Amino acid sequence: MNKVKLLNISIDNISQAEFFEKCKSGVVFTPNVDHLMKLQSDPEFVNTYKDATYKLCDSKILFFISRFLGTPIKEKISGSDLFPAFYQYHKDNEDIKIFLLGARVGVALKAQEKINAQVGRTMIVGAHSPSFGFEKNEEECAKIIELINQSGATVLAVGVGAPKQENFISKYKDQFTNIKIFLAIGATIDFEAGNIKRAPKWISEIGMEWLYRLLAEPKRLWKRYLVHGPSFFWLILKQKLNFYVDPFNSDYSEPYKGVTREEMG
Repeated sequence: MNKVKLLNISIDNISQAEFFEKCKSGVVFTPNVDHLMKLQSDPEFVNTYKDATYKLCDSKILFFISRFLGTPIKEKISGSDLFPAFYQYHKDNEDIKIFLLGARVGVALKAQEKINAQVGRTMIVGAHSPSFGFEKNEEECAKIIELINQSGATVLAVGVGAPKQENFISKYKDQFTNIKIFLAIGATIDFEAGNIKRAPKWISEIGMEWLYRLLAEPKRLWKRYLVHGPSFFWLILKQKLNFYVDPFNSDYSEPYKGVTREEMG
């Protein structure tokens, strides 16, 4: 697939329709500005991202940035848009059975009920809200894996925030016996349950969903948008001017020139 380089990752330049046609298995991440900033300082997250089969543009800001860099991305495919489109696309596909992992107690179950009512069948075969810090508890993780394996699910949608959800998928993906597709979907379970309202579509389309979410959850999101945001645009300017250096590409001292690590040898 054609890919677009943004800082130290390559995003798949693919439309949502093309993705649905191609994706029969694999790990799906949806990078946004927050992910890209974490990828500048978190080596575990960088290694996790290498496991992704698909990296889809989650952000209208990244969509606009790709044009600024001269390598336009076809379409924004945010996790919160992708997931409902995914289950509607597969509503008559009996092989698609989804397990929801994430959100607060009761929220995932509410999302399960709503989605199953929409598609007219038991597509969501299980839902679980893990404890805070579950990813550090091997015993709890083992119980979660067993629960998912017993559910018969073929798709695992994890919504516990980045980088926790991506790291969990990367670490345990080989222990799931039936799962073919792994989706990291952020706050989407809350949206599906009606627990959190999404920004109106027109706000999302002009690249201002971040402001809507900041105003809705200022204590949780102020650092992400008000601290990391300006730093991100500075890094993008450096990439535009060919002075961005991948912080984890320590074998190369030359400034980033728009080529992949493989191309650099």
